[in-house]
Amino acid sequence: MTSVLPHLRLGVNIDHIATIRQQRHTVYPDLAEAVRLIEAAGADIITLHLREDRRHIQDADVYGLHSVIKTAMNLEMASTAEMHAIALEIRPRACCLVPERRQELTTEGGLDVLTHEARLRDYCAGLIEAGIEVSLFVEPDPAHLDAARRIGAPVVELHTGAYASEADPARREALLDRIRQAAAHGQDIGLTVNAGHGLDYHNVGAVAAIPQLHELNIGHAIIAQALFCGIREAVAQMRAAMDAGRTCS
Repeated sequence: MTSVLPHLRLGVNIDHIATIRQQRHTVYPDLAEAVRLIEAAGADIITLHLREDRRHIQDADVYGLHSVIKTAMNLEMASTAEMHAIALEIRPRACCLVPERRQELTTEGGLDVLTHEARLRDYCAGLIEAGIEVSLFVEPDPAHLDAARRIGAPVVELHTGAYASEADPARREALLDRIRQAAAHGQDIGLTVNAGHGLDYHNVGAVAAIPQLHELNIGHAIIAQALFCGIREAVAQMRAAMDAGRTCS
């Protein structure tokens, strides 16, 4: 007997389209056109990370795309005063707070919610009061999920990077089970649980099969695949891989 789990939303991160543009500081590729194609292909949300060093997404992108995006904008950002002010002005549908270090190639781990619990509680309060859905990017660790709940953030995004990059099958399965347990715990304590980082066409199915997950955010793998088949087809292929994982026999 085959059953289908509830719809799993796909958030497509467009940072690396902007990365290509910023290599030569051209006006192309056009992020607005990319958004239109990605949404037409079945994405449920558009994710973009306004980094402090503005290495890819620029302020003008955030402001300009706010009126272009027809689904929802998920603004990834560090928990700084500058980003807080921008979020309150833009009022995206969602903000995902992530750790950020200037020297890293990409986000390397989850927020240390336990250490910064008091500061993050105050930081999130203003965003939540403005009607923005606040998500914390965290390791799949129940202690961090409990802290997110105490802070008042309604959503967490589980960091899947360790699972996605693990080559050893036994260790990869153990890391996947850690994600499963965290997702179940998050739902049990009243959180909406998303996941993302490092997911690709080969490893996404097992994560998509976790019934408590609400949304996956994926960028690099989709943009890389788009080099060969185009962005609409790349998004459609990821949507199909997620749907296949969501179907349980």
